[in-house]
Amino acid sequence: MQKQSKKIPFQHIIGFILSLTLTVIAAWAALKSDLPVTWIIIGIMVLAVIQAAIQLFMFMHMTEAASGGGHAPWNMMFHGFVIAAIVVAGSLFTMSFGHYHGDNHDEPKSQEQHHENMNHE
Repeated sequence: MQKQSKKIPFQHIIGFILSLTLTVIAAWAALKSDLPVTWIIIGIMVLAVIQAAIQLFMFMHMTEAASGGGHAPWNMMFHGFVIAAIVVAGSLFTMSFGHYHGDNHDEPKSQEQHHENMNHE
């Protein structure tokens, strides 16, 4: 059997702390900052790209020799990005356009209709 060393995984701890820090910064920007919405979205997207890089290099061991001579599996990464883009685009499409069933029960009434109903009661 192979002898296991009991080293502390500093790289994982640093990556975890960096990921938490970036998440807290993004949450603060969205909830507490007075920045314009466009800048908040741009900032969150930049933080997301940085966090993805941290995940790939610190947790997924992209540059270690044990991962195939230090070469990243670019074809698998490309397909992962394509699938992620399809999921995001589909989610945005669904949230933006949704499905309308045609029943009027849940539609809010205009103020004129509300006043007419109040006068008839």
